[in-house]
Amino acid sequence: MNAYLETDRLTLRHFTADDADLLTELDSDPAVMRYLTGGEPTPPDHYRERGLRNILACYEKWNGDFGLFAAYEKGQGAFIGWFHLRPDWDGPLDEVELGYRLRQAAWGNGYATEGSRALLAKGFTELGVRLAWGETMCSNVTSQKVLEKAGMTVACALETPPDMLMVEGAEQGGLRYEISREQWGQR
Repeated sequence: MNAYLETDRLTLRHFTADDADLLTELDSDPAVMRYLTGGEPTPPDHYRERGLRNILACYEKWNGDFGLFAAYEKGQGAFIGWFHLRPDWDGPLDEVELGYRLRQAAWGNGYATEGSRALLAKGFTELGVRLAWGETMCSNVTSQKVLEKAGMTVACALETPPDMLMVEGAEQGGLRYEISREQWGQR
């Protein structure tokens, strides 16, 4: 496995053209999609027809430095989900979004925090990142805790986008978390 990044327990690598089924299976779990689509799965043909092509295009655009990364347990080699560290498509490369989506079997093991911290460290020390941010719903307390454990703090409240109003707790809005390179260095 060609690693993009390794932690004590995880290997993160670029997705390949052969990984559509991994992403489709991950997105088919209603619990995984609860705060994204209200539990509705991503259509089965999404990743085969365009989603995976978009993921691969990000590697090309950003020289493989940024994008969506497949996450595997080191011991068992099991696919547990993905992490991303990426700028907005037309945004500055020194401001990036941190995110993750993990299989239920991987929940509660500290993988989200471990992968997030490792990506932030890589971004701040190797990739010239100045500011990292992540967004989550107010009702998604578990995700808030992960972002806080990664060193991020609440920067502002967010209104729920119209396409997410069907999600449980959407009326509470969301939160944007941030951490600067300077703040990260003081930890």
